[in-house]
Amino acid sequence: MSAPDHTSYAIPNSELIKTLGLVRHPEGGYYAETDRQVEQVPSPFAGGAPRPLATSIYYLLTPEEPNGVFHMNKSATMHVLHQGQAEYVLITPGEAGQPPRVEHKIMGSNIQAGELLQLLVPSGVWKMSRLLPCSADAEHTGCLITEVVFPGFAWEDHCFLTRKELERLWGERGGAEELAKFVKDT
Repeated sequence: MSAPDHTSYAIPNSELIKTLGLVRHPEGGYYAETDRQVEQVPSPFAGGAPRPLATSIYYLLTPEEPNGVFHMNKSATMHVLHQGQAEYVLITPGEAGQPPRVEHKIMGSNIQAGELLQLLVPSGVWKMSRLLPCSADAEHTGCLITEVVFPGFAWEDHCFLTRKELERLWGERGGAEELAKFVKDT
């Protein structure tokens, strides 16, 4: 008996994009907002500014759009896997001159191998996602998740990591070179 394939799925990416109404995301990949709660709450992450209680999106990485870029949301974000597999790289800024902490997490269905079905990214953490190399058919490979942002997402609470900020995070220690390719050119 062969090992199960945890990276490919039945519905082609082109059909997912069409059926779910996905459009290109400025971070890379594709997305569609699926819910924006009407109820507003003061966000402790945005100086008490009113935000929806929560928002949610579908987010899809495909071999055509295999990488996101580093970005940060002021609110916390729960990532919930639907299908596929992706690596998430998280950068938590260091405190009092300490180096940042870099974590690599795999979202996927192979929980026996330590892959995650859910991933919580707290406020103040830089994140990016990318597909891992895979030999399966490109139309049936990628990663589809739901992101739930709480308090809800607002563009003014979002920022992209710049090369200058990446260098500031590492200071003179070096070591950020491998991450620089995932910084959005602005």
